[in-house]
Amino acid sequence: MTRDNSILAENISAKHFALGPLDGRYSQIGEKLAPYFSEYALVKNRVKVEVYWLKFLLENVNGSDILDAFDIVRLPEIMAIYIDFSDDSFMRIKEIESVTNHDVKSVELFVAEKLKEMGMDSLVSFVHIGCTSEDITNPSYANMISTALSEVWIPVAEQLIDKISEIAINHANTAMLAHTHGQPATPTTVGKEMAVYSYRLKKSLENIKSIKACAKFNGATGNYAAISVAFPNENWPVLAKRFIEDYLGLKFNPVTTQIESHDYICHILDGIRHFNNVLRDFDLDMWLYISMEYFKQIAVKTEVGSSTMPHKVNPIRFENSEANIKIGNGICAVLSDELPRSRMQRDLSDSSLQRNIGLAFGYSVQAIEQTIGGLKKVAVNTEKISSDLDSKWEVLAEPIQTVLRKYGIPDAYNQLKELTRGKNISKEAIQEFIKSLDVISDEDKATLLALTPSNYTGLAAEIVEDELKK
Repeated sequence: MTRDNSILAENISAKHFALGPLDGRYSQIGEKLAPYFSEYALVKNRVKVEVYWLKFLLENVNGSDILDAFDIVRLPEIMAIYIDFSDDSFMRIKEIESVTNHDVKSVELFVAEKLKEMGMDSLVSFVHIGCTSEDITNPSYANMISTALSEVWIPVAEQLIDKISEIAINHANTAMLAHTHGQPATPTTVGKEMAVYSYRLKKSLENIKSIKACAKFNGATGNYAAISVAFPNENWPVLAKRFIEDYLGLKFNPVTTQIESHDYICHILDGIRHFNNVLRDFDLDMWLYISMEYFKQIAVKTEVGSSTMPHKVNPIRFENSEANIKIGNGICAVLSDELPRSRMQRDLSDSSLQRNIGLAFGYSVQAIEQTIGGLKKVAVNTEKISSDLDSKWEVLAEPIQTVLRKYGIPDAYNQLKELTRGKNISKEAIQEFIKSLDVISDEDKATLLALTPSNYTGLAAEIVEDELKK
């Protein structure tokens, strides 16, 4: 960095020098997720697992004079090592790591150091006993992922679903020309098309919520070998399950190598990727609806749409969402493809990969929030929608030919194709054709004559009512 740049840096926020947007332009997202996925968060969670493991041993394991002799009244002092974890704690661990060059061992030594400060030297040998580094790390990531999901990602996903559902309910009866293959199709309602996405996103979210974060705690190659030698009279699979589920609040994985298989992480990431893909589909549709002027963008006086075209209001939030989905899904895919693989009982590729899980969450949250922001700045353009519908009376060819089929007219489809295909048909032409149909009853004729592009929406409103107002 040049001298000028050094001077500049003193007066500019660090986020403007960030390498990536989640720490820079989108730093508000990075700040939301940093408590869950940062190096600080990982270290703090490792301290938690080490401390809770010692607590578990003191409360559940027999066969040790040292454990039996401990005054359980002093247990809160041990728990405070985690509960009172601070910046100073983190920096001390990093200082130890600079000597050991081992990130988990440094946590173990830190906890031991704290015990010595409290005069609990006798317990030092029980810190990390029977553990491999992965026994500390995999529950840490499980806790980080599960809490980030429940406290950040799921709430923002629910906000999106709620916003789309709100539009669906408010416009359940707002008739709109549908498009298949980009061409005018039979009418639908704005609300029903919004309900499609609300329903899809809700189901995707339910799938993610059903996935339980898993953890293992069974030693170097998953066989409880060392701890079973030291405490042969204990049922270690039962105890490990109790520790993981009752003390850490995770789901126990009983059969592993040295590492937890990471399958649940893949399921979560695949779930997020699917949610993102549905959202991207929604973003694309909203972009098209805005382009067609079915939705109006609410202009903000101080904002600029185009640097050269003063009239423009661009759908930038939906475009931003789409772009961040592409990045986030790429990260999700790499992690999901690679995390389940390990050379025999373990290698360290997963260690480096897992450090990027927060990025997958971050780009997804950025995308979701951008779409929410976009929806807050649009309004249904009923005037344009009505105008388009009123110019497409040919869409009534479908109900007419369907009624004719009821009367056994074999070429009903061809009759209506001849009348309407590739043509803009007036209201008068459609109604004259209906009046000429002598083969149908007066009741059916009256029903067809009462149809308009605006009221030919089938059960669209009822679908919204049934699915979103339950």
